[in-house]
This record gives sequence, structure tokens and C-alpha cells, in this order.
Amino acid sequence: MARSLRIDFVSDVSCPWCVIGLYGLEQALKRVGDLVEAEIHFQPFELNPDMPPEGEDVVAHIQRKYGSTPDQAAANREQIRARAASLGFAMPGLSEDRRIYNTFDAHRLLHWAELEGKQTALKHALFRAYFTEGRDPSDHDTLAALAGDMGLDPAVAREVLGSGRYAEEVRAAEHLWRSRGIHAVPAIVIDGHYLIQGGQPPEAFEQAIRQIAVQPA
Repeated sequence: MARSLRIDFVSDVSCPWCVIGLYGLEQALKRVGDLVEAEIHFQPFELNPDMPPEGEDVVAHIQRKYGSTPDQAAANREQIRARAASLGFAMPGLSEDRRIYNTFDAHRLLHWAELEGKQTALKHALFRAYFTEGRDPSDHDTLAALAGDMGLDPAVAREVLGSGRYAEEVRAAEHLWRSRGIHAVPAIVIDGHYLIQGGQPPEAFEQAIRQIAVQPA
């Protein structure tokens, strides 16, 4: 009998390592087959909660936040692009001329999408929009269009975005995960007990899932 697992995937839509972590996790779940029945819930985390609406140039942002030189940032981008490509995800939008944006509204839309049963589809769409297509994940027109593409009602999406709905819920969730010690993403919490940090390869996720699956529920 398959072991049921709840997987809380704490991440930000502007985090490239979160893409790598999600694709690695999903490939691992395919590898373990019928051993587990996993239910993924995407939890909000903002890498840059104070980011202004207009965003910030990525090179300036990385230098200010991490002290990285342009050469170091370029090498890191190339490493990330290569890792993502190995998992089947193209990242042409991960370029030195992109901008970093505020992602709070994207998290509110993801909260609504979970209630509508479309959260995973929208999460993938947001990753593609930003990292593959270079679109702005804070723009309400972009967000409503992505929601519509995933089978959600774009008019309702606009109402959610324009009204500030689910802001309290998202803030509460962010606080909850910070209070549990999550200060970097991706953070993958399985059954509220087992923590896997970072953009791990499928093999690492597979090993962890197989070990967890045989533990007492």
C-alpha cells in the first residue's frame, strides 16, 4: 500500500534554485512510482519582501545583497542554467539584464489557486513566465493571464489581485514557516517532520523519500 505524504514546498517564484528543487522533487516522485502518494502544497516565502513595485536591476541587487562581483554572478547564473537544463527547464530569462520584482501578489494568487485545485499548474506557469520568458511576476495583467492559461477565471484573478484578498493568509503562512526555522529556500518539509534543504538532484530526493516511506506514519 502506498504511503501518503504531505509535502510542503516553501519557495519564492523568483528563486531559480526553487525551480531546480521542484523539478528534482517531481522527477524523484516519478522514480519511486507507487511507493508513495504525494500531495504537494506550495508555501510562500519572499526573498525580497521590501522590493519596491518597480523592481531592481539584478546585477545591482546581487551586488548589494550578497556582495557578489559581476563575474561571480555570471558564473553562478551559468551553473544554475546548466542544472536547470539537465532537468528539462530552460532559463534564458536568467540574464544579467533582468530585474528582480516583488512577489507578494504572486503568492496571494497561488493561495487562491490552491483553493481552486490549480496551484501546481500556476506555480509551474509562474516559473516559466519569469525564468524562461522574462516576464514580470508582479504585474497584474501578467498574473491574470497566467491564471487564465491554467484554467482559472482571469476575471476572478484580477479581483483577487486588485482587492488584496488573501494577504493576511499569506503573511500568516510566511510567519509560520519563519517561526519553524525556514530562512532559505527551497525548503521541502515532508509530513511536517522531515526537512530537505536546497535545490537537490533527483537522486537525493529519491533516497530521502524511500527512507521516509518505510518509517512509521
